[in-house]
Amino acid sequence: MALVFAVIAFLLVALYSGKIRAEVSFFIAVTVLTVAGILTPSELLSGFANEQLAVIMLLLVISDIIRKTDIIDLIFNRLFNGTKSVSGFVIKMVGFVAPTSAFFNNTPLVAMMMPYVYSWSKKNNTSPSKLLIPLSYAAILGGCMTLVGTSTNLVVNGMAVDAGFESLEIFDFIWVGLPMVFVGAAYLALFSDKILPAHRDAVDEFKEDWREYFVETEIEKGSPTAGKSVADAGLRSLSGNFLVEIVRKSAIIKPVSPDHILRIGDRLIFTGETESIKELNNPDLGLSLPKECNSAELSDVVEVVVSYNSWLVGRKIKRTDFRGKYDAAIVAVHRNGAKLTGKVGDIILQAGDVLLLFAGRDFSIRATGNEFYVISKKSNQKVDAKKALMVIGGVLLSVVVSANTSMSLFSCLLIVLALSFFTKTLTASEIKRGINLNMMLIMAFGLALGKAMSNSGAAEYIAVNILNVAEPFGAVALLGMIFLVTNLLASYMTNLAAVAIIFPISVGIAQSMNLPLEPFIMIVAFGGAANFITPIGYQTNLMVYGSGGYSFNDFMKIGLPLTILYIVLGTLLMSWRYGLL
Repeated sequence: MALVFAVIAFLLVALYSGKIRAEVSFFIAVTVLTVAGILTPSELLSGFANEQLAVIMLLLVISDIIRKTDIIDLIFNRLFNGTKSVSGFVIKMVGFVAPTSAFFNNTPLVAMMMPYVYSWSKKNNTSPSKLLIPLSYAAILGGCMTLVGTSTNLVVNGMAVDAGFESLEIFDFIWVGLPMVFVGAAYLALFSDKILPAHRDAVDEFKEDWREYFVETEIEKGSPTAGKSVADAGLRSLSGNFLVEIVRKSAIIKPVSPDHILRIGDRLIFTGETESIKELNNPDLGLSLPKECNSAELSDVVEVVVSYNSWLVGRKIKRTDFRGKYDAAIVAVHRNGAKLTGKVGDIILQAGDVLLLFAGRDFSIRATGNEFYVISKKSNQKVDAKKALMVIGGVLLSVVVSANTSMSLFSCLLIVLALSFFTKTLTASEIKRGINLNMMLIMAFGLALGKAMSNSGAAEYIAVNILNVAEPFGAVALLGMIFLVTNLLASYMTNLAAVAIIFPISVGIAQSMNLPLEPFIMIVAFGGAANFITPIGYQTNLMVYGSGGYSFNDFMKIGLPLTILYIVLGTLLMSWRYGLL
């Protein structure tokens, strides 16, 4: 038991500090527990065979189709036509996003909506920061309505099934989730415009201050660089500058190959910090003195946000081969709304960083994975409308069939995925990219952690001590306390870690008091998913964090009242539903 508590303490510190990647932290934790004999190898690996985890992966892959269809653009244009006020936009946005997120994965849904939020903001002279947090909250509120709406609900249900309890039904969550969507929509419509700041977005800042990012030199007559390849001229090994394109007469050459031969009269456009521009004055390079380049010659500047489970997190930019993988050069990095200084190549990327990219023609084709999400320009890759409607209808039909027959949701979604593959709506490579390995590891190891708490007696020990303190206040107070503790843990580490720790404790309390198990299982899910007070507790919050230029305080100011409302009303609704009042 002491070892389990020590491992949990390590996990809390590691996840909160961000010094160790989440999946690595979980791996270390379960490795220690397995070596110590608290977990058997089969218990450690059982999470990977969990049906609910497989459902999450299928939903993530299938939901990615939403991002690639023009149908959604048509729906947006009709839905928001004539909307001019922030409150009006928020009401309509919640009305669309919440029901959709109840059946489709939140992350691609928010990624799909972000470019539209930006374009509407520009047309109506509104800062996107007035709308991006409400967008994330709308997805969270809607996801809490059904079993399949958020990975947190599915993981908790997976823990329940592994513990030998009956699986929850798809619409068991709606008794609390649906009323809270209406409460949340009203709250956001009334207060988001008043509470949230009005920040410039990174692309607007770039357009005003683009001279900070680019510099132009020219190969003049007599230059030793003329006739050499880019690599032989030493232009691939500059410490602070990166050659992004060559302007030759009226032609623009990009991406620039290391073997490309340079000519007299070529104008070379570099990106880099102004402090390091002096290295371009090296006489061995034979370039003209740096000068300002013509902004009209710069091609697309794209804004993306690094995802929570991206392989880019924790790596220096110069070690990512970003240009080679995505046909785009990283021009600048914004973190918490501020542009980081120093050599761009030496910046270590973090989840939520906003990257300004100088994108080539192949960027939209290559940037189709989950490493980052494009937020200022939509991908050119689209899916045929009929095929997309077939897939969307298939997911909805899967929910209906699984809710009313003995056929499992996993089997239904597997059929939808197979049809998507055979109709070429999804390719094998897209399916492979859509499977988020890091998320899978975190969820599977989280299930194992919950099992370790039960095996060691740690869950029972905590449950007994909580009972001794809170039992006189009744079952409703216990539900509220579990909701609060789970929510606080999820806000400062991850929701999956929080539910893995609290689930066995909550179940132990219910069993000790001979109370119905369902509310004590679902309250853990609500506590982990209804995460509004920090940007790091839920992935959609992290997605809008950097792109909206928000601070932690912005989330606290607008999220704390909503969290209090959700805890109080959610606990009361749950207690009423199961006769605990």
